Amino acid sequence: MDIFRLSLDENWNLQLLLNSGLIALVGITGFAFLLVSNRFQTWRRGYFEIDEALIGIGNQKVKIRPNYEDLQIAYQLWIELTTRKIGLPLDEENDLIVEIFDSWYAFFGIARELIKEIPVPKLRSQESTQHIVRISVTVLNMELRPLLTRWHARYRRWWEYAFKDETIADLSPQALQRQFPEYDQLMADMTKVNERLVAYTGMLEGLIHS
Repeated sequence: MDIFRLSLDENWNLQLLLNSGLIALVGITGFAFLLVSNRFQTWRRGYFEIDEALIGIGNQKVKIRPNYEDLQIAYQLWIELTTRKIGLPLDEENDLIVEIFDSWYAFFGIARELIKEIPVPKLRSQESTQHIVRISVTVLNMELRPLLTRWHARYRRWWEYAFKDETIADLSPQALQRQFPEYDQLMADMTKVNERLVAYTGMLEGLIHS
């Protein structure tokens, strides 16, 4: 069956004859394909459940359907966490506190800028984006900021002085940092925040692969 046919009449005029039924069928088929494709994309994203208790920011379980922009935000934050070893458990025997502080401080600034770049209309219209931003801001302001405020400057000042002390110059950096007068309390606070950051990293990774 032809979709269209060209012919000449007795006056040598070109005529174009369209098969309206077949064209309609093709149009309906194309529309159905687009509809099914859009539904498949929505189904493929699916829902993702966030357990706030695991991150230490509440007791709710929030179920969201992330869009592709949400996944991009989560991916950028996840990359920053994993490449700076922020999202990995502390290794007290080998990690250097001063380097951890530098990494955490840098992440705080980068994460804040990434969140600031989210357009306000999108933040207001997308509930999934609101949840991701709220959780991220809570982790920054309720976990990371208080620890950095309390310990970062104080420890760095002690470290710079102790590193020049010739009486303990033969100590390794890891052994030297244990001489910090409040070492046990510092490590307890850092371990707690680190556990939250590891859980936050896991949440972002799960969101990316949802």
